[in-house]
Amino acid sequence: MNPTLLFIEDDQAIADMVVEVLQEFYDVDHAATGEEGLDRALHAHYDVMVIDRRLPGMDGVAVIQAVRRAGITTPVLMLTALGSVGDRVSGLDGGANDYLTKPFDFDELLARLRAMRRGFAAETGKTYIGDWLFVPETQSLYDPFGDRISLTSTESGLLALLAESPEHIFSRAEILSTIFSADDTPGTVDTYVHYIRRKTEHNLIETVRAQGYRLGDGS
Repeated sequence: MNPTLLFIEDDQAIADMVVEVLQEFYDVDHAATGEEGLDRALHAHYDVMVIDRRLPGMDGVAVIQAVRRAGITTPVLMLTALGSVGDRVSGLDGGANDYLTKPFDFDELLARLRAMRRGFAAETGKTYIGDWLFVPETQSLYDPFGDRISLTSTESGLLALLAESPEHIFSRAEILSTIFSADDTPGTVDTYVHYIRRKTEHNLIETVRAQGYRLGDGS
């Protein structure tokens, strides 16, 4: 399964050319306006975003700022014809991770995207559970279609504990002592497992009879 990429660019000729190259390595979702791109960014998961700075209506910096305010930490590369130091600084201060000036070399674009994704994975500790993506930092799960599911802090903490040692079977007592308070009962663990399953898939968390729970495969 290829990593997913959101590309926001209003110039159709440029978009067609860039998408053709990127599609060799990514599942690309193209949006032609800032408003359309922001809507997609807020409702689906992407591994990386490439955003043009000069867009009709809502410009690229405003899109990135809105994405960051929503708590989305996906790495963003800004593309632009504006190459002054001030333009680069304002783009980076607006929340972009990197900045590439048009015209650009495709090999450099691909290399910068790879570097951003490596850095992001190291920082966030995101975890794949089968085809599901768990991002503890934002208390988010993304289903195999890229749709975002919000978790409560307790649900996220429980899933993060299981993900730390995916082969280990956690007893209810272990989970209680790590995630919950002394006043809670083993039934509280079962309740929160049910909450997570209800939002996702039953097999995201596996029940091991008479022993407890461990991370499932999400199928």
